[in-house]
Amino acid sequence: MTRCTKVKPGLKLGFKFFVLSDSSNGYTVDFSVYTGKNSFPADRGLSYDAVMSLLDRKVLGSGYHVYMDDFYTSHKLFTDLFAQKFGACGTYRDQRKDFPKTAANSLSRSSSRGSIRWIRDGPLVCVKWMDTQVVSVCSTIHAAYTGERVQRKIKAQDTWKTKSIPCPAPVTAYNQHMGGVDLSDQLLQYYTAQHKTMKWYRKIFLHFLDIAASNAFILHKELHGNMTHDQFMEELIAELCGASQKAAPKQFSTDHVPIPGAELTSDVRRIASVGRRICVHCKAVHGKKLQTPWKCQACDVPLCLQLNRNCFQEWHKSL
Repeated sequence: MTRCTKVKPGLKLGFKFFVLSDSSNGYTVDFSVYTGKNSFPADRGLSYDAVMSLLDRKVLGSGYHVYMDDFYTSHKLFTDLFAQKFGACGTYRDQRKDFPKTAANSLSRSSSRGSIRWIRDGPLVCVKWMDTQVVSVCSTIHAAYTGERVQRKIKAQDTWKTKSIPCPAPVTAYNQHMGGVDLSDQLLQYYTAQHKTMKWYRKIFLHFLDIAASNAFILHKELHGNMTHDQFMEELIAELCGASQKAAPKQFSTDHVPIPGAELTSDVRRIASVGRRICVHCKAVHGKKLQTPWKCQACDVPLCLQLNRNCFQEWHKSL
């Protein structure tokens, strides 16, 4: 999201959310809003400071691992986390500082699918793997390769065949755990409170509501697990508004339609009066014997159908 001010044309103040989520269920553990250069006091780079600001120092060394994409991954970040007994894994950009750039141990476009190259620098292992394109992953948790294999369709002689190819351990773990981050984004988008607004602070506030509602649903599911997401949101909204949930409308057969009470005559002057019968609703409710040419096709009872007296609708409401 960007905010543009009319006072200074061309000036844009960017707002970005950095989120720490539980990969097992998509629960948003913590987040921070980036508003400018001075958002983080460490001043070691935006990606480094964002990760360090979100991690809870109380759980360092307790067995938790953090997974991240290539925006955050850096050599310094991973080595500092390892020094604090916090394992990390993530994709990385080849041009990042201190990552290996050995041409003799790299992959090219002509490398066969499933080819693996790796370099270890102390606790940090950097792995390159050829899938449809080169994938670069580094980790302080995993070995480079532990025997995992994946199924891929490979074209050979104009035919597609399924082939089992080796896959590095960091790539397998990354794909498994980063799915929790995608799950967190999905849960926020299913029943979002966002709507079009020109005020940036309203967007942020509504996003806070989305996070709170999504986390509440995840906790409810963990503790009880007897409601779907849409049912939970409906009940949550009803309780916040202090209103009771509306009962589902009654479903009627399509046969309940008004039809003439008798066969129509060819005499135009008598069309509105032929076959008129006493309306059962007027007689039962109001004690009046008012006649109508209409009846219900399914119920086979005469009912009024006029602009100022709709006995047809009132009758079927009481069924």
